[in-house]
Amino acid sequence: MRPDPEFNPQILTRSLLRRRRQGALATLMVEGGAPYCSLVNVASDVDGAPILLISRLAIHTRNILADPRVSLMLDERAAGDPLEGARIMVTGRAHEVTGNAASRPRLRYLNAHPDAESFVSFPDFGFFRVRIDAVHLVAGFGRIVDLPPEQVLTDLAGCDRLVEAEPDIIAHMNAEHLDAMKLYATKLAGVASTDEDWRCTGCDPDGIDLANGAETVRIAFPERVRDPAALRGVLRRLADEARARGH
Repeated sequence: MRPDPEFNPQILTRSLLRRRRQGALATLMVEGGAPYCSLVNVASDVDGAPILLISRLAIHTRNILADPRVSLMLDERAAGDPLEGARIMVTGRAHEVTGNAASRPRLRYLNAHPDAESFVSFPDFGFFRVRIDAVHLVAGFGRIVDLPPEQVLTDLAGCDRLVEAEPDIIAHMNAEHLDAMKLYATKLAGVASTDEDWRCTGCDPDGIDLANGAETVRIAFPERVRDPAALRGVLRRLADEARARGH
């Protein structure tokens, strides 16, 4: 079979990691080790690693605390036959993030799931980050690829200033640039909606994440961005490109 030049498994996998908000989580039962699968809400850390907010009262949390090995399936949820859409199975280990280290996962999770604000502080809930060991991508006939973590996670080396500024960047975009985010979604991502309620939920060296209710898009940057100054330049260029496509 001839390779498809338009199929980039790394870009597709990174997009699914960033965009999907729900997934099927598989853990191992404490009693007997049988597989146990549950539906969970998901967010992504700055590097793309999955973040979970789960209760210690849940079976899957008790399983993870006994054995951190997990699998997490995220799918495209495309119209029509669900088996024709792309999906990934992430294998790795889930570990609770506590103390000051939980501030960034908390921010990113609440940006993706603002309704969780009502229970995020309950004492039985905690943030768990999945350390990815491998990803299995199924994107259609002849499009099945296994990827190591270094090919799907974003390298944060040299990007400390951008990572530290992310909360301010998100707040600024949502306060001052709703028009630009609508352009990004409709002209660059091809979303049909004309609704102006697009907001920024995350920013990293490789791209920016936008959401409008349950609808999400990922805008990949044309080059790696290391600091806020470089980000401003790239976002202006993307806005100019989006406006040009509107004519």
